[in-house]
Amino acid sequence: MKDYYEIEIAGLKRSLPLCKAGEGLYIGAFVMFSDVELTVKAAEALLEKCPEFDVILTAESKGIPLAYEMAKQSGKTYLVARKGPKLYMKDPVRVEVKSITTAKMQELYLDKVELDSLLGKKVLIVDDVVSTGESLNALEQLLSHASSEIVGKAFVLAEGDAAKRKDVIFLQELPLFFE
Repeated sequence: MKDYYEIEIAGLKRSLPLCKAGEGLYIGAFVMFSDVELTVKAAEALLEKCPEFDVILTAESKGIPLAYEMAKQSGKTYLVARKGPKLYMKDPVRVEVKSITTAKMQELYLDKVELDSLLGKKVLIVDDVVSTGESLNALEQLLSHASSEIVGKAFVLAEGDAAKRKDVIFLQELPLFFE
């Protein structure tokens, strides 16, 4: 098995290290942190494919640079579902999530005030990669506490079977690798 997977995203070539994610399963590690060029280009390409929206929602932490850049380019705002309750949250709403890239169960939080700010808004969910869909499900669960409409679910990469989903927008497919 190779050590890297070569991929082209939004016209940019990158080498993703292959990392063991389970017995005989490897994934291409995609990390946008510090890759400003890729973040800008991916945001631009995704915005071309996305429907009209009022606000972006992402999960802490890897989706933050992408959500920020998409908000900057579109002139819209974004919210971040946090991994833990914060002091500013007077009435936090919590959901649990188990992601393929984390070893244990995680939690995501939005304050009720943030959820209330979405009243009547068109929300675009944004993240770096969709794989099992668990993080996406958690964000959808959070939004079920708001009076808003999910108008799109946008990702840079769709990993494995997620690329077959009809309800997601993505730039490139990322295969799973088996030994």
